[in-house]
Amino acid sequence: MRPSAPRASSRDRLKLGRWRYGLLALAAVTAAPVAMLPAIALTARPAQAYAPPQSFADLAQALLPAVVNISSSSTTHAAADSGGGGGGNGETPAFPPGSPFEQFFHDFMDRNRRGGGGGATPHGDATPAPERRMQSLGSGFVIDASGIIVTNNHVIDGADEITVVLQDNTSMKAKLIGRDERADLAVLQVKPDKPLVAVPFGDSDKSRVGDWVLAIGNPFGLGGSVTAGIISARGRDIHQGPYDDFIQTDAAINRGNSGGPLFNMAGEVIGINTAIYSPSGGSIGIGFSIPSDEARKIVADLRDFGRVRRGWLGVRIQQVTPDIAESLGLHEASGAMVAGVNDGGPADKAEIKRGDVILKFNNADVKEMKNLPRIVADTRVGDKVPVVIWREGKEVTLTVDVGELPDEAKLAAATTEQTKPEAPHQTELSGLGMKISPITDDTRGKYSLGADQNGVVITDVTNGSSASERGLKAGDVIVEVQQEQVSSPADVQSKVDAVRKQKRKSVLMLIQSSDGLRWVPLNLDSAAGHTPG
Repeated sequence: MRPSAPRASSRDRLKLGRWRYGLLALAAVTAAPVAMLPAIALTARPAQAYAPPQSFADLAQALLPAVVNISSSSTTHAAADSGGGGGGNGETPAFPPGSPFEQFFHDFMDRNRRGGGGGATPHGDATPAPERRMQSLGSGFVIDASGIIVTNNHVIDGADEITVVLQDNTSMKAKLIGRDERADLAVLQVKPDKPLVAVPFGDSDKSRVGDWVLAIGNPFGLGGSVTAGIISARGRDIHQGPYDDFIQTDAAINRGNSGGPLFNMAGEVIGINTAIYSPSGGSIGIGFSIPSDEARKIVADLRDFGRVRRGWLGVRIQQVTPDIAESLGLHEASGAMVAGVNDGGPADKAEIKRGDVILKFNNADVKEMKNLPRIVADTRVGDKVPVVIWREGKEVTLTVDVGELPDEAKLAAATTEQTKPEAPHQTELSGLGMKISPITDDTRGKYSLGADQNGVVITDVTNGSSASERGLKAGDVIVEVQQEQVSSPADVQSKVDAVRKQKRKSVLMLIQSSDGLRWVPLNLDSAAGHTPG
């Protein structure tokens, strides 16, 4: 693998504080001397309810040999490590003031900077060496006795050398088979002298909130640590990507637990521990695991292809709000509304159109927008699947050939030569608090609109109006009203008036802004009684 300097992940800080990854940096691999105990044969079977156990000892004894410590190292320049901070491979761990680990890691980092010699103060004030080895620890587990191991991608990201340490302290170099940044998963391979103890994936969808779980891993370099708790919540979206569907647990998960397994009481892996919420750097009982039902397919793809083959529909979508649902005649705010369709993509070929609401995909209900990306991604590439959409007040069923998600999104940008603008002719859109104008050479120049931009441009928005509350601004373009294209202010006004006559509470507009296309429902309640001016 080509050496690369560890880089801080873009997932370091989120809205609610700092999300800490269970990853211990700059620490030597340490594994507690645990005696090898007989392993209990484990076979996959349906999850079921279990009474609170008197002890987890028998289960832990069977599972410990299958959990490994993972040490990854890489060469980096000292300038890349500018003090502590958020997560990511090679980070300086943050400990509460006075923690017994605090001084230990300061001393360890200084020795690492000096390469074993002198020349630095206890807190690394002296000029560091221009190049040094970075080391980080994580966890993993064996899924195949031949030596196949699963862990998190961020545990080995940027590493040029990966070492796996078994429970009996046997150390082996590992080869990276494949990794997936989107799901934060990686598959490694080692060549043991004898078959390893392996554990099966369980059915995470059958696990319920309140079920007992065990987490085993390498927190702070303390290998073979077992913690117990329950499933605290399901389907958590922690804003890490389009496929977020995490299991939340109160089983203690700390730095170094990343990539380790979360077990049910049948000894099956139902999650891969990947993140914690922690203002202090230690466990506060809020940890997150990737569900096994999501991981199983990804791991299989990584083993077979070295990459993940995800289904692709080729649409841009947005949430269906109650206002949008009402404007379209939907009985409830569910589904994913199509804001755009990729030219030549699977949706385009199936004649899915902008403004359609996707209610079902491959017989799975799309309860809300965030469900659709995962449902599509989990569908096999090349399958022909039914898609139920809401169009023109009724359900329509189409058939889609599922494509493969491209590695890179293709973006198109329109540019135009700007000219000196003149004041556009404005028309007040009665009752909605905005003025609109035809798209002319002058308005194209004034608002930097593309040469192929169609619709009607918004030239002014009144503070406190329905348009203002929805975030509309001068320069935005109204492309469609009630899923019909508009080309003049008169078109817009006539369609708004038609919606009022139907006694609807809101009118739906497709708006093109600098952020792209989106559907915006505008409240008509405050506009009741207005007539065209």
